[in-house]
Amino acid sequence: MNPPSPEALARLIVILGPTASGKSALGISLAERLGGEVLVCDSTQVYRHFDIGTGKVPFVEQRGIPHHLVDLVEPHEVFTAGEYRRRALEVLEDVRRRGNLPIITAGTGLYLRALLEGLADAPERSEELRERLRKKAKQYGPGYLHRVLARMDKEAASKIAPRDTQKIIRAIEIRKLAGKPVGEIHRGGRTALEGYDVTKIGLAPQREALYARINARVEAMVAAGWLEEVRGLIARGVPAAAKPFQFIGYSDLREYIERGYATTADAILRIQQATRRFSKRQTTWFRREPNVNWLPDFGDDPSVISAAHVITHPTNS
Repeated sequence: MNPPSPEALARLIVILGPTASGKSALGISLAERLGGEVLVCDSTQVYRHFDIGTGKVPFVEQRGIPHHLVDLVEPHEVFTAGEYRRRALEVLEDVRRRGNLPIITAGTGLYLRALLEGLADAPERSEELRERLRKKAKQYGPGYLHRVLARMDKEAASKIAPRDTQKIIRAIEIRKLAGKPVGEIHRGGRTALEGYDVTKIGLAPQREALYARINARVEAMVAAGWLEEVRGLIARGVPAAAKPFQFIGYSDLREYIERGYATTADAILRIQQATRRFSKRQTTWFRREPNVNWLPDFGDDPSVISAAHVITHPTNS
């Protein structure tokens, strides 16, 4: 079967980059110009009620542009890259059917890879195994399972944070059930996204400027009520073991509220430092992404917006 001609392909724009680089601002700007809708590709924003610290764009700031793939599940629910791909494909088809341009704002590289390149043929979940591993984690502490994984699959362990219990459990599950390293499975056969002409735009502001914006952004989030949001989540009964409470900032603020281990200023400094480190990991991941048109500034910079407009209108440049 011959591949579809370029004329038959639907357009898809992907904006990627580290946190605080202005992906949302650029996505909204391009959507206004091009008749687009935003598909958020972020593993934190799929959870309801966790709003300020995950960087969700408030409704009043969306400027009438539809935003999809946000607030999909409750905090106690499990959400995977595979589930993201399934839902994203449904939204893509709906946006295309209505004649609008899908614009992905991607901060989670794994989710973007799952959508564009497909997923490996990994074994199904085993609730029995998962429950045993959860009990071990509770009994021996959050670092125990990471050490177990490191003995079983050093490569997989090196790519997962020691406190990310959900990903660690999945990696152990795959290693045990498949009988081979996680990386070997992930490098196996995949079904890539078909039917789209993908244009990728990467945001790469200077590190010092990015770090300054991250620091200011964390302070602005706290000023906007992040601490009060966390207090409300605790009052709502969201357990500390819920996945979203492992996100940067939420774990720190919960610990600050429940244990009083530091001042608010100390908590802010910890969150800023963790976010800067996270942005560095994001940048490293996205630099491996092929065929990206990199722009050396923030997504809300007028020069970047103009350059992105030229990239998305190559025949008019």
